[in-house]
Amino acid sequence: MSSVPPKAGFRLGIYVFKDVEIVDFAAPYGVFSVARRYDPELDVFLVAEAMRPVQAQAGLTVLPNYSFHDNPAMDAFLMPGGFGTRQEMHNSRLHDFVRSLPGSCLLASICTGSWIYGKMGLLDGLVATNRKEADRIEAGPGGKVPIDRLAEIAPRCRISRKRIVDAGRIITAGGIASGMEVGFYLLRRAGYDEAILNEIARVMEYADAYRLYRDDVEIMA
Repeated sequence: MSSVPPKAGFRLGIYVFKDVEIVDFAAPYGVFSVARRYDPELDVFLVAEAMRPVQAQAGLTVLPNYSFHDNPAMDAFLMPGGFGTRQEMHNSRLHDFVRSLPGSCLLASICTGSWIYGKMGLLDGLVATNRKEADRIEAGPGGKVPIDRLAEIAPRCRISRKRIVDAGRIITAGGIASGMEVGFYLLRRAGYDEAILNEIARVMEYADAYRLYRDDVEIMA
């Protein structure tokens, strides 16, 4: 149980970009959506480089709530993964936006989203994780499992195979579906105790999976 009272009005911003993985941003958004039934002051929203429709993978199109120019106040900023991270690693406007966020803003990532933090040098000297199971292309000739690619992108980062790694300000998660656990973990970091997290998981009919993954976490000392 958390000894820290919940932060009033905790705000989670989730970045969306071309070819972002749908589950990566939708799962944590869904956790916060259900959590708002218990605390309506919680907020979750989508942030994009510009205020125009964003096409995620498989053709799903979403509308962001804010652009970089709006500079919305956030307690946490989440970087999803997806095929588009290969371009976002070189997006200087995104990098500038991340660097402009106050030090009190948590930086989270799901799956290959940690590649972006690694490319920016933000994982140097820290522990981080990424997806450990290869898809068809990654398993083929010349392919590489994302967690091994992270080791190349951020050679000064220690790689963990845990589902979630908490390195203080930066929280990384491995696996496309790990966005569920990131949603719960950010609520924990916001000060919500296990009683309310278990209740949210129960309502989502996710209780068994929540208990299974809850402790699959490495916390950097």
